[in-house]
Amino acid sequence: MIEHRYKCAACGNLTRFDVVATRRTRAFHHYTVGGDLAIEDETLLDETVESVTCRWCGATGDRIETTPLASGDRAQ
Repeated sequence: MIEHRYKCAACGNLTRFDVVATRRTRAFHHYTVGGDLAIEDETLLDETVESVTCRWCGATGDRIETTPLASGDRAQ
């Protein structure tokens, strides 16, 4: 579950970021008889954000701030 958002301190961007992350998940893989895959019931077990880059100005590192989301704004 995403519990924060990013803000670029350099340009003020709140909406566009490149995020490089490593995720460990558990998921049910459901294959049809024809071989098509549907991934169901995926659960995030662990996530490590490696880098965040502002799409507008290219700022990284300490120029990218994180702020907590209000409980009603949280997304999965």
